[in-house]
Amino acid sequence: MKAWLSLLLLACLPLPVSAGECPAALDFRPRSLNDQRTIHLCEHYRNKVVLIVNTASKCAFTPQYEGLETLYTRYRSQGLVVLGFPSNDFAHQEPGSEAEIRTFCRLTYGVQFPMFAKTRVREPHADPLYAWLGQAAGEFPQWNFHKYLLDRQGRLVASYPAQVRPDAPALVERIEALLDE
Repeated sequence: MKAWLSLLLLACLPLPVSAGECPAALDFRPRSLNDQRTIHLCEHYRNKVVLIVNTASKCAFTPQYEGLETLYTRYRSQGLVVLGFPSNDFAHQEPGSEAEIRTFCRLTYGVQFPMFAKTRVREPHADPLYAWLGQAAGEFPQWNFHKYLLDRQGRLVASYPAQVRPDAPALVERIEALLDE
């Protein structure tokens, strides 16, 4: 193979992520809801505005799936990603299997944003990502559909309780401002 072609092919390969380059909020490897793969959040979502949400299928706030999907669809091309983490921590409102959760989200709300395996979000038993988010925000989720917002540098910039809907002007304005930075 010609040397210039080899160099071109090497230039197209993704660079390995070193621990020093990965923001702490993204240096986690949760398992995808769709399969058994673990996803290094840093590799997939670095340099994006990230909205992390603990979800549940049998909650009064479950219709927020629709608003989350709308946000994702509307702003995805500008760099927003919504990450859903089903949790059964609050009143057992996510009792189903992961296959049932996946089917419910897709068929009922058309969810296309990335979803991950069932996750513990309450302290003191929170999974590592939620332990980090709760400590950094100074608050852990108190119910389903709590939202954490990260800027493009992976810094936690806001935390929103379940009552803040995905179409709330304050949340949308904050996302738009972060996308414009």
